[in-house]
Amino acid sequence: QVQLVESGGGLVQAGDSLRLSCAASGRTFGSYYMGWFRQAPGKEREFVAAISRSGTSKWYADSVKGRFTISKDNAKNTVYLQMDRLKPEDTAVYYCAAAGAPARTNEANQYNYWGQGTQVTVSS
Repeated sequence: QVQLVESGGGLVQAGDSLRLSCAASGRTFGSYYMGWFRQAPGKEREFVAAISRSGTSKWYADSVKGRFTISKDNAKNTVYLQMDRLKPEDTAVYYCAAAGAPARTNEANQYNYWGQGTQVTVSS
């Protein structure tokens, strides 16, 4: 069982940066792939980024590639999402998720555990 708690969301202007954090409970954090997803009002939840157990492999949605960076600190049981050059279309609730052995890291149904989400709002 893994419990995830996101933090770091807020209201920023276009071009600003934010860093989201996701703290995980449990001693087996290092055995999970971690992902970030987001959901804007009226839209389906979409993949943002994912990272492998060791942190050596990372995957990004095309819409955030080059602007967002996912990282993982297994010693601190925390995964981060550094978001730079934010755009109004990045506005959404951002969710952290954990998966034991996902066949596809960009699909939400591959993830077993989810956080409650944190709101990110980017004004133009």
